[in-house]
Amino acid sequence: MRNGGFFRVFIIIAAISLLLDWYVFSGLKTFTNGWQLIRARQVVLYGYLLISVGITVLFIGGFGSFSTARGMTPFHEWMLSLFITLFVTKLFFVIVLSLGDFGRFVAGIATNIGKSGNAVSEPYFPGRRKFISELAILVAAFPFFGFVYAMIRGKYDYKVHRTTLYFDELPEAFDGFTITQLSDIHSGSFDNADAMQRGIDLAQAQKSDLFVFTGDIVNNAAWEIEQYIPNFSKLRSPYGQFSILGNHDYGDYIHWDSPEEKAANLQKLKQHHADLGYRLLLDENVEIEKDGQKITLLGVQNWGKGFIKVGDLNKALRGVDPNAFKILLSHDPTHWEEQVRYNATTIHLTLSGHTHGAQFGVEVAGLRWSPVQYRYLDWAGLVNEKNRYLYVNRGFGFLAFSGRLGIWPEITVITLKKKTANA
Repeated sequence: MRNGGFFRVFIIIAAISLLLDWYVFSGLKTFTNGWQLIRARQVVLYGYLLISVGITVLFIGGFGSFSTARGMTPFHEWMLSLFITLFVTKLFFVIVLSLGDFGRFVAGIATNIGKSGNAVSEPYFPGRRKFISELAILVAAFPFFGFVYAMIRGKYDYKVHRTTLYFDELPEAFDGFTITQLSDIHSGSFDNADAMQRGIDLAQAQKSDLFVFTGDIVNNAAWEIEQYIPNFSKLRSPYGQFSILGNHDYGDYIHWDSPEEKAANLQKLKQHHADLGYRLLLDENVEIEKDGQKITLLGVQNWGKGFIKVGDLNKALRGVDPNAFKILLSHDPTHWEEQVRYNATTIHLTLSGHTHGAQFGVEVAGLRWSPVQYRYLDWAGLVNEKNRYLYVNRGFGFLAFSGRLGIWPEITVITLKKKTANA
């Protein structure tokens, strides 16, 4: 979709938001009806309009950020996030209020039909009960405070997810070998360096044997990671740090003055991986040796269904012993679905990210739901297809919506174990 198409969508959504404002305003008038302090009533009514309409205007104005060389800044993301928060809150309010209005409409029709036909009597239509407005506010408060928590605390509420995997083919020297994975840092979105640092410290505290990063270190441009190089360069492991590129790392989503400028940005980003102390794997492989035995780590450029497809798995497999134990870093889980799980060459474990788990959903007591599941078959956690494993990291950072609710930022720790007769 071109920028014109996006702008039309923005205008339609903004128009719907303004219509919701009109209906919510009528509900707030009912809620404040009878208040003795007229000034307080005016503050509630017109204060609401000022805030809600103002954020809608800023939301529309922020559209231009998509086509600039800077892309969306944390300020733009906050405006978008506040708009989404109010939009969802208004929807809940309007649903309750409209159900009440529908009920009084039905009651009015039933009452008038039941009259004896006296032509003198006027039609009866019950007024809106204040209780309905109070109930609408109570119901709407749940999504409002949930989204506020997501923006203030949830996006930095880092969780460590531990998984132990057993393999027949794993060399004995690697029994108990640990890997820490981060993905989707999206450094251009951070707005609290101290909170971000807590996540980095938590990742380093895992003291894993190997550290891997599976793409999207920036939102759009190489400069976004520069201020955080001292932070993320502290991630170290005995067997090295390895990384790959994600779809956002290629700078495809913002305007560049020339192809040369875009290419220079990508080259600069690759250099920043080296500055961080990460070896960037570009459709290549490297052997990890321990006690005279080896496993092979492969890394491909981005290959995603519906996204940029430049990764070359066959190139990454060149020179690899077919019997080697192989771990693949590939940003988009659709690559595993389309090319890896049924490949003639067995790749034992693939580590991906990309989906963020939509940054919103439910994962509790065995219940797993996120709107992203309607786009991705495998969107978070572990997948097993005939002992070929995929692990999808939920992401370390955030993008567009400056928050996380239910799907918290993730630090993955995977332990490799040699399968025994009892395992």
